[in-house]
Amino acid sequence: MAAMTRPLLNRRLAEFGTTIFAEMSALAVRTGSINLGQGFPDADGPEEVREAAVRALRDGRGNQYPPGPGVPELRTAIVEHQLRRYGLEYDPDTEVLVTAGATEAIAAALLALVEPGDEVIALEPYYDSYAACVAMAGGTRVPVTLRPHEGAYRLDLDELRAAVTDRTRLILLNTPHNPTGTVLTREELTAIAELAVERDLLVVTDEVYEHLVFDDGTHLPIASLPGMRGRTVTISSAGKTFSFTGWKVGWITASPELTAAVRSAKQFLTYVSSGPFQYAVAEALRLPDSYFDGLRADLQAKRDVLADGLAEAGFAVYRPAGTYFVTTDIRPLGESDGFAFCRALPERCGVVAIPNAVFYDHRDQGAPFVRFAFCKRTVVIEEAIERLSKLRK
Repeated sequence: MAAMTRPLLNRRLAEFGTTIFAEMSALAVRTGSINLGQGFPDADGPEEVREAAVRALRDGRGNQYPPGPGVPELRTAIVEHQLRRYGLEYDPDTEVLVTAGATEAIAAALLALVEPGDEVIALEPYYDSYAACVAMAGGTRVPVTLRPHEGAYRLDLDELRAAVTDRTRLILLNTPHNPTGTVLTREELTAIAELAVERDLLVVTDEVYEHLVFDDGTHLPIASLPGMRGRTVTISSAGKTFSFTGWKVGWITASPELTAAVRSAKQFLTYVSSGPFQYAVAEALRLPDSYFDGLRADLQAKRDVLADGLAEAGFAVYRPAGTYFVTTDIRPLGESDGFAFCRALPERCGVVAIPNAVFYDHRDQGAPFVRFAFCKRTVVIEEAIERLSKLRK
């Protein structure tokens, strides 16, 4: 059989290969290392939520195709959550769309809203699916880089304003921000909102870590700011909040027009998904505030254990204000290449991390930075710290 001579991969995706998460997770399995790379918990979430999924399965709810927009119980629970937490009012029938996790929500939003040649501004470093989804939509990504400053990563609002051109279609936000742990302030979000209104831009905002904000900080949805309700697609999911990442239940909230647009793309991706789990997530969103407070306190304590341990091992540490990732600088260890460091780390120490360079367009900007996840049991984090202590010897 003659081999194909033309490239097989669509040119828009030619720069994207196997994700670093798949590579590093496979390396963790092969070497028996502790995986602090990929952001998934190593323990299940609340038992009552898991039992709600079992009950839905047994009762025959969701075992066949659920409604395209999502089951009514979940859409109603999402609306109640947005109103209770943020004072945002949505119609469960016209302004909510359930998706196969936040990743599909991002893909559907960009496919629906971006025309070929449109520019999409994203805060760099950014989750790798953002770049792929912009490419699939035919857009041009324009990074605005969060830069390390005094132990945290900061947004330069002047740089953001300068990045907007006549071809800019939307701003893709992520707060709390993966991988840096930055939580955008009210002042920053207000400035972004004013810019969006002034230049008539859409905003797609990934808020999957909304309940993981530490040190008495608060999460503020940009949709709640003046002029933003009708131009914002807000994305969240159950995976990070309830520690059931495998269920892949996400959602968007937006105006009827934006929701309909995103649904027009989403229906040709998965069509529907996660039927029984949607009923369980509806119950999860109605858990008392004590659950969300306890989750935040638990993750903050784990953040401190890992951040302190990494500092003792010789890393320069950027203590996150949110999410469940710690970014570190490996240069104090005499290293400068995050890829080489992470690929060697399992053999050296039995720990897996992620090189931040994969989250940058210009990878040299992220070269010396490495991300560790702390959404693990404390005993696992402590064992990882013990292993990493070999680096300073």
